[in-house]
Amino acid sequence: MRAAAEARTVHPRSRGPCHDPPVSLFPTYDRREVAAIFSGGIVGALARVGVAKLVVVGAHSWPWPTFGVNVVGAFLLGYFVTRLQERLPTSAYKRPFLGTGLCGALTTFSTVQVELFKMVQAREWGLAAGYAAATVVLGFLAVLVATAIVRRVRVVA
Repeated sequence: MRAAAEARTVHPRSRGPCHDPPVSLFPTYDRREVAAIFSGGIVGALARVGVAKLVVVGAHSWPWPTFGVNVVGAFLLGYFVTRLQERLPTSAYKRPFLGTGLCGALTTFSTVQVELFKMVQAREWGLAAGYAAATVVLGFLAVLVATAIVRRVRVVA
Protein backbone atom coordinates (compact mmCIF):
# COMPACT_ATOMS: atom_id res chain seq x y z
CA MET A 1 0.00 0.00 0.00
CA ARG A 2 2.77 2.37 0.87
CA ALA A 3 4.64 1.53 -2.37
CA ALA A 4 1.55 2.42 -4.41
CA ALA A 5 1.33 5.80 -2.70
CA GLU A 6 5.01 6.50 -3.33
CA ALA A 7 4.72 5.46 -7.00
CA ARG A 8 2.26 8.30 -7.69
CA THR A 9 3.98 11.47 -8.76
CA VAL A 10 2.87 14.80 -7.40
CA HIS A 11 3.30 17.94 -9.43
CA PRO A 12 5.25 20.51 -7.36
CA ARG A 13 2.64 23.27 -7.92
CA SER A 14 -0.42 21.15 -7.29
CA ARG A 15 -1.91 19.43 -4.33
CA GLY A 16 -2.69 16.14 -6.03
CA PRO A 17 -1.13 13.43 -8.21
CA CYS A 18 -0.15 14.17 -11.81
CA HIS A 19 -2.28 12.53 -14.44
CA ASP A 20 -0.56 12.21 -17.80
CA PRO A 21 -2.81 12.50 -20.84
CA PRO A 22 -3.66 9.16 -22.42
CA VAL A 23 -1.18 7.98 -25.02
CA SER A 24 -2.61 6.95 -28.37
CA LEU A 25 -1.32 3.75 -29.93
CA PHE A 26 -2.11 5.06 -33.41
CA PRO A 27 -0.61 8.21 -34.90
CA THR A 28 -2.96 10.99 -35.94
CA TYR A 29 -2.73 12.54 -39.38
CA ASP A 30 -3.95 15.75 -40.91
CA ARG A 31 -6.47 14.49 -43.47
CA ARG A 32 -5.91 17.49 -45.73
CA GLU A 33 -2.16 16.85 -45.77
CA VAL A 34 -2.76 13.19 -46.63
CA ALA A 35 -5.16 14.29 -49.40
CA ALA A 36 -2.51 16.67 -50.75
CA ILE A 37 0.09 13.87 -50.85
CA PHE A 38 -2.41 11.49 -52.44
CA SER A 39 -3.43 14.03 -55.10
CA GLY A 40 0.17 14.92 -55.95
CA GLY A 41 1.00 11.23 -56.06
CA ILE A 42 -1.71 10.59 -58.63
CA VAL A 43 -0.36 13.33 -60.90
CA GLY A 44 3.25 12.16 -60.53
CA ALA A 45 2.48 8.47 -61.04
CA LEU A 46 0.36 9.12 -64.13
CA ALA A 47 3.11 11.30 -65.59
CA ARG A 48 5.72 8.60 -64.96
CA VAL A 49 3.58 5.85 -66.46
CA GLY A 50 2.84 8.04 -69.47
CA VAL A 51 6.54 8.57 -70.11
CA ALA A 52 7.34 4.87 -69.53
CA LYS A 53 4.73 3.84 -72.13
CA LEU A 54 6.42 5.97 -74.79
CA VAL A 55 9.59 3.86 -74.97
CA VAL A 56 10.06 0.16 -74.23
CA VAL A 57 13.52 -0.53 -72.82
CA GLY A 58 15.43 -3.81 -72.70
CA ALA A 59 18.28 -4.95 -70.46
CA HIS A 60 20.86 -4.11 -73.14
CA SER A 61 19.95 -0.44 -73.57
CA TRP A 62 19.88 2.76 -71.56
CA PRO A 63 16.52 3.15 -69.74
CA TRP A 64 15.81 6.70 -70.91
CA PRO A 65 12.25 7.00 -69.55
CA THR A 66 13.24 6.17 -65.96
CA PHE A 67 16.45 8.15 -66.19
CA GLY A 68 14.60 11.18 -67.57
CA VAL A 69 11.82 11.23 -64.98
CA ASN A 70 14.32 10.78 -62.14
CA VAL A 71 16.49 13.70 -63.27
CA VAL A 72 13.47 15.91 -64.01
CA GLY A 73 11.90 14.87 -60.69
CA ALA A 74 15.09 15.73 -58.81
CA PHE A 75 15.16 19.13 -60.52
CA LEU A 76 11.50 19.77 -59.65
CA LEU A 77 12.03 18.67 -56.06
CA GLY A 78 14.98 21.05 -55.67
CA TYR A 79 12.99 23.86 -57.26
CA PHE A 80 9.79 23.33 -55.27
CA VAL A 81 11.41 22.79 -51.90
CA THR A 82 13.74 25.78 -52.23
CA ARG A 83 11.00 28.04 -53.57
CA LEU A 84 8.49 27.01 -50.93
CA GLN A 85 11.04 27.27 -48.14
CA GLU A 86 12.73 30.52 -49.12
CA ARG A 87 10.45 32.52 -51.40
CA LEU A 88 6.77 31.84 -50.77
CA PRO A 89 4.59 32.26 -47.70
CA THR A 90 4.31 29.17 -45.55
CA SER A 91 1.69 26.70 -46.73
CA ALA A 92 0.79 23.47 -44.98
CA TYR A 93 -0.23 21.65 -48.15
CA LYS A 94 1.92 22.84 -51.08
CA ARG A 95 5.04 21.01 -49.93
CA PRO A 96 3.29 17.66 -49.31
CA PHE A 97 1.47 17.96 -52.66
CA LEU A 98 4.50 18.97 -54.74
CA GLY A 99 7.39 17.35 -52.87
CA THR A 100 6.13 14.15 -51.30
CA GLY A 101 3.23 13.54 -53.67
CA LEU A 102 4.17 14.74 -57.16
CA CYS A 103 7.95 14.34 -57.05
CA GLY A 104 7.82 11.23 -54.88
CA ALA A 105 5.55 9.44 -57.33
CA LEU A 106 7.26 10.82 -60.44
CA THR A 107 10.69 9.62 -59.44
CA THR A 108 11.26 5.93 -58.93
CA PHE A 109 14.17 4.40 -57.08
CA SER A 110 12.64 0.92 -57.21
CA THR A 111 12.49 0.91 -61.02
CA VAL A 112 16.15 1.95 -61.14
CA GLN A 113 16.97 -1.08 -58.97
CA VAL A 114 14.98 -3.44 -61.21
CA GLU A 115 16.66 -2.04 -64.31
CA LEU A 116 20.11 -2.37 -62.73
CA PHE A 117 19.30 -5.95 -61.73
CA LYS A 118 18.29 -6.77 -65.32
CA MET A 119 21.48 -5.19 -66.66
CA VAL A 120 23.62 -7.20 -64.27
CA GLN A 121 21.75 -10.40 -65.16
CA ALA A 122 22.43 -9.64 -68.83
CA ARG A 123 26.11 -9.09 -67.91
CA GLU A 124 25.98 -5.45 -69.00
CA TRP A 125 28.40 -4.37 -66.27
CA GLY A 126 29.51 -1.11 -67.85
CA LEU A 127 25.97 -0.08 -68.71
CA ALA A 128 24.81 -0.83 -65.16
CA ALA A 129 27.68 1.07 -63.55
CA GLY A 130 27.24 4.04 -65.89
CA TYR A 131 23.48 4.11 -65.33
CA ALA A 132 23.80 3.95 -61.54
CA ALA A 133 26.46 6.67 -61.46
CA ALA A 134 24.70 8.93 -63.95
CA THR A 135 21.38 8.63 -62.11
CA VAL A 136 22.88 9.68 -58.79
CA VAL A 137 25.23 12.36 -60.13
CA LEU A 138 22.80 14.01 -62.55
CA GLY A 139 19.98 13.83 -60.01
CA PHE A 140 22.14 15.64 -57.48
CA LEU A 141 23.28 18.20 -60.07
CA ALA A 142 19.64 18.79 -61.04
CA VAL A 143 18.81 19.64 -57.42
CA LEU A 144 21.81 22.01 -57.24
CA VAL A 145 20.86 23.78 -60.50
CA ALA A 146 17.21 24.14 -59.47
CA THR A 147 18.20 25.53 -56.09
CA ALA A 148 20.60 27.99 -57.70
CA ILE A 149 17.91 29.14 -60.15
CA VAL A 150 15.44 29.83 -57.34
CA ARG A 151 18.01 31.70 -55.29
CA ARG A 152 19.14 33.90 -58.19
CA VAL A 153 15.69 34.99 -59.32
CA ARG A 154 14.82 38.39 -57.88
CA VAL A 155 11.26 38.86 -56.69
CA VAL A 156 9.91 42.33 -57.45
CA ALA A 157 7.18 43.36 -55.06
